[in-house]
Amino acid sequence: MKRLLTSSIDVEERCLEWGFLPFFRCGIPGFSIEETIAPEYWFTDEDGAWEWKGPIIREGHCAYGKFFNRKAGFVSREWLPDWINYRRTRRLAPNEDAAALDDVVMQTILVEGTATIEELRRMLGFARGRGHRHIPSPEAGVSDEEKISLDPILTRLQMEMRLVIADFEYRIDRHGNRYGWGVARYTAPESLYGPQIADCTPAESFDRIYSHFRAMFPEVQEAVIRKFIG
Repeated sequence: MKRLLTSSIDVEERCLEWGFLPFFRCGIPGFSIEETIAPEYWFTDEDGAWEWKGPIIREGHCAYGKFFNRKAGFVSREWLPDWINYRRTRRLAPNEDAAALDDVVMQTILVEGTATIEELRRMLGFARGRGHRHIPSPEAGVSDEEKISLDPILTRLQMEMRLVIADFEYRIDRHGNRYGWGVARYTAPESLYGPQIADCTPAESFDRIYSHFRAMFPEVQEAVIRKFIG
């Protein structure tokens, strides 16, 4: 039984020990922050797991993003090159139009260096409307076909390891206190950590990762591990 997580330092050390650390339950018992954190640090408006993400990212030893079944978690710098090497072979866009949009968003972030979702909306001409983001139409009104959400695009790019979260930014009230949820700032892994070169093929990177998980969790079914790796 691992000691319960009670600080950002604990989370970072656990990620460095295991190489990977999902935020939420993932099918591998006892492997997530959610399952191994002291309860008083899980749902809290003050110091807790939700506020530890930024400090851990800024330490520079663990990458963070929606890497695991479209849910958030950490990958250690040691395993990042292999994770990128394999995951970039797994293009997730459902069709060519979606893939083209993914590339537009990715190229925009590469040119800018970093961007929040609000900055991307402005740069790409996306507008908010009735819970959707859409490209403004010269016609009166916008059809359902024109509405484009940035959230699944950014999630796919993180799952493909083309993007990571560089930090979280907060709104500041007139007293100088931050409030609300942190806003993610996205960037390419190479922009944050430098070149990520694995000295092997993507298939060999997968084998390395799979063997690592098999050694850590010998009782977990192969299908569960493969699903987690993606």
